[in-house]
Amino acid sequence: MPTARYFIVQDQDDWVIRYGEDEFGPYKTKDEALLFAIDAAKNLGSYGENAEVCLMGENGHFHTEWVARSGKESHPAQV
Repeated sequence: MPTARYFIVQDQDDWVIRYGEDEFGPYKTKDEALLFAIDAAKNLGSYGENAEVCLMGENGHFHTEWVARSGKESHPAQV
């Protein structure tokens, strides 16, 4: 099953969540954006969907912060 990915991106002084063609926010802090994206990922996980929350790092690359797998409990990503 494909994985839904929520991308947390800094946009000047604010943070936004990008999901497909949609953009949500702005949020004042990275933590606030993460909270909303993780909530959305948990919601999809409760319906049996796979979901990930990815955060843009200082180098511009994304890393996974949170995962929800179909039929399994949501949890922070393991490094």
